[in-house]
Amino acid sequence: MMAPQLYTHAFNISPVENRRLCINGTPWIWHLLEECVENAWEYWSVVIGLISIVCFLFAALPQIYVAYQNGKVDQALSLGFLLCWIGGDLTNFIGCYLTNQLPIQLVTAIFYVNMDIIVISQFAYYKLKNQKTTKCSINLKNFCVTWVLMCITLCVILPSQLLLRNQDQSTVLEASKNTLGMIEMSGFICGYVSCMFYLGSRFPQLYKNFQRRSTEGTSYLLFALAMMGNCTYGLSLVLKMPTAESLRNLYFLHHLPWLIGSFGVLFLDIFMTAQFIMYRKQNKRRPSLVALEVEPLLVNEEDS
Repeated sequence: MMAPQLYTHAFNISPVENRRLCINGTPWIWHLLEECVENAWEYWSVVIGLISIVCFLFAALPQIYVAYQNGKVDQALSLGFLLCWIGGDLTNFIGCYLTNQLPIQLVTAIFYVNMDIIVISQFAYYKLKNQKTTKCSINLKNFCVTWVLMCITLCVILPSQLLLRNQDQSTVLEASKNTLGMIEMSGFICGYVSCMFYLGSRFPQLYKNFQRRSTEGTSYLLFALAMMGNCTYGLSLVLKMPTAESLRNLYFLHHLPWLIGSFGVLFLDIFMTAQFIMYRKQNKRRPSLVALEVEPLLVNEEDS
């Protein structure tokens, strides 16, 4: 989806191999995320970060509903937007998997990818349906049912397999420093790639709206929830920033791709919001202009 990556850099969560006791921390955060939170700033950083996850989890649902209602999602959404969207979420999942993150992070990443698949499947369905070709429409329904069943199966199988993988790897001895360095680097690279995908996703959609002079068929809640998610995510990173200046610079560089991704997409979504407001006003003016043009014609017909 449009969420920044959720693994180690996101909440500064320790990997599973580096578990430690958390005597003075908040119990529910420790049990859920294995993060030792010992002060108010860290606590609110985690809470706001979880709010951002909830926003991203439900961001696609309004768009799925709007597409189901009007059946014009293939005309409303840009294919480039959807491909960059799933590209960002796939690199998010790959980063989570390579860096062996916690089950909640892995399951969330899988959920994002599955939501992307549903949106893209819906796009393909209405694209074929609106073309009204007999060859495509015969097996279209069967294909969609099979595809949805496959997605549900993956949602069940993958998380269970990943949970078993985490349990097995928790018993393995601590990896060497070189291996941990490579894992850290792989996660960092995934962060930048994901950031580029998320930033790049907005430009095709902005251009598509500009071409159509309309946002019809697109749900604003999709972008509103994404804005809320990116805002709360960026805020959670800022709240966690260390007080020492030397550590603060290191922390900033360490989280740079996720900060660019969250605040960069938030900035671009402001332009998306402006398009929704501007084109909605234009669409409201059109019916009134049509009414003014039709009324004299009706008067002339009555006079004649």
